[in-house]
Amino acid sequence: MNRYPLWKYAILVVAMLVGLIYTLPNFFGEAPAVQISSAKVVVKVDDELKKRVEATLAAAKLTPDYVQLEGTSIKARFADTDTQIKAKDAIVADLNKDPADPSYIVALNLLSRSPQWLSALHAFPMYLGLDLRGGVHFLMQVDMKAAITKKADSLVGDVRTLLRDKNIRHAGISRDGNNVAIAFREPAIRAQALDVLKSGLPEEIWTESADGGLVGTLSPAAMKNVQDVALKQNIQTLHNRVNELGVAEPVIQQQGADRIVVQLPGVQDTAKAKDIIGRTATLELRMVDDSAEAQAALAGSGPVPFGTERYIDRGHGPIIVKRQVIITGDNLEDAQPGFDENHQPAVHLKVDAKGARIMKDTSRENINKRMAIILFEKGKGEVVTAPNIRSEISDRFQISGAMTAQEAADTALLLRAGSLAAPMEIIEERTVGPSLGRENIDKGVHSVVGGFVAVAAFMCLYYMLFGAFSALALGFNLLLLVAVLSMLQATLSLPGIAAIALVLGMAIDANVLINERIREELRSGASAQAAINLGYERAFGTILDSNVTTLIAGVALLAFGSGPVKGFAVVHCLGILTSMFSSVVFSRALANLWYGRQKKLKSLSIGQVWKPTPDAAADATQDATKA
Repeated sequence: MNRYPLWKYAILVVAMLVGLIYTLPNFFGEAPAVQISSAKVVVKVDDELKKRVEATLAAAKLTPDYVQLEGTSIKARFADTDTQIKAKDAIVADLNKDPADPSYIVALNLLSRSPQWLSALHAFPMYLGLDLRGGVHFLMQVDMKAAITKKADSLVGDVRTLLRDKNIRHAGISRDGNNVAIAFREPAIRAQALDVLKSGLPEEIWTESADGGLVGTLSPAAMKNVQDVALKQNIQTLHNRVNELGVAEPVIQQQGADRIVVQLPGVQDTAKAKDIIGRTATLELRMVDDSAEAQAALAGSGPVPFGTERYIDRGHGPIIVKRQVIITGDNLEDAQPGFDENHQPAVHLKVDAKGARIMKDTSRENINKRMAIILFEKGKGEVVTAPNIRSEISDRFQISGAMTAQEAADTALLLRAGSLAAPMEIIEERTVGPSLGRENIDKGVHSVVGGFVAVAAFMCLYYMLFGAFSALALGFNLLLLVAVLSMLQATLSLPGIAAIALVLGMAIDANVLINERIREELRSGASAQAAINLGYERAFGTILDSNVTTLIAGVALLAFGSGPVKGFAVVHCLGILTSMFSSVVFSRALANLWYGRQKKLKSLSIGQVWKPTPDAAADATQDATKA
């Protein structure tokens, strides 16, 4: 009756071993480390750089625990912070010869001290949030005015293309603030253009101006959509750039209508963190000005022509380009290195439908002229390449010329770099030191351990041996929960520790229900073996109902919450699932091991069982008969 088959015990043993292995890495703590990553898109981090870092450390007589290449960064772990700081200074001096234009980002970091054999089993510690691990916190303001201005600039080009396609003549199109102004010579043409613009650009509100032209203004809905898209694109771009640097579980999320919160746990160097955030590149395609005035400006004998700017063409010197932007990196879908029809290195580009239309019109009008591809990184613009337009361009085209295969690959990498839809600035920054994080961890661990000991002591005193079974099941539940969080590489924060403490209290409820149900069966005159069996079976329905309702609330927090609320909800939901397994299956396995081998049981060690008196039993029987 109360015996498990061997395979059930085997499952429990395997679950316990897995739980121990994947929980272990969390007890080794963290060690100071130095992380080396690329400060420029074209600078690569590879095995050659790893060997160079090892040689630099050896020359400085510094011995790291290990130096390894992980993704797009190199991490060197050290025994203490003094060695870490000395290693950082030595690496910076060797890799960044020009401090004003660094090629690599060398930042202080923290890595797990867990042994290599655990890492080989993919057993890693949980990620710790900013409040537990320390790190940097930025609050960034998105310039929504710039996003709307950028949209207005693109609308000028859209209006010009639309009217040209419909053969409607105008007397000039310009941007007046965030509005698009169109001048006409004849009222009939204006009326015709108004019908075309209303159908072709529904996001614009078109009104007639006093001088007989049209003025287009973004509708409130379109303006809000521009701001939402800019915010989401900036968040996605920041995710891409920070993730490439190997920062463990960064938090990048929206706050309010125009702000973004960026948290980088484990990064203690605020200046280097700013470099990480500011590395996002913006791509623009503009026409090159090869006029006589531009050539005179390049020669130094004249000013830069109106409506143009001077940039540096990589490897070729100064170049004059027009201010008008043809397309931006938002329209670029892909850039891959390859070869042209003459088997020369080239970069193959693909743009979206809107970009294809603009490129087709622009290239048709500028055959044999040069188009500059400008990359803006850290606020500075640099011309990547300025190829000649040989024929009409559609959605797929290529850049070729005097470049090597490596230069083609580097250029493709540059062009694939994410772009910001609107500029941002840091309006708040905070640094959480590792000592404060350690204090929070210690307090959280003490609260969880204290709660566990208090609950276990109460259960053992009140339910005797079955209370001990419940306490062991509670410990098994805690082991499984930490192991699952580690396997999922979840981020643990202070709300997560609070959820663990809450899960312990909720998990013991199931064992209380089971123990009280066994007592109830004993009061009803059931044998000891039957009471154990009926207690677990009849309590399961109540346990399931209570946990399902609690799980529904946890899922709601997970779906609609954010930040600390979501961190609490993740641990809460996982804890409910592990408690169902440990409270019912594991505790019964212990009871079966202890009592199941005994055929006849005279009593159970489950505390005082209050049996009804004979008079009370007779009254209960009489009431049942009347009913």
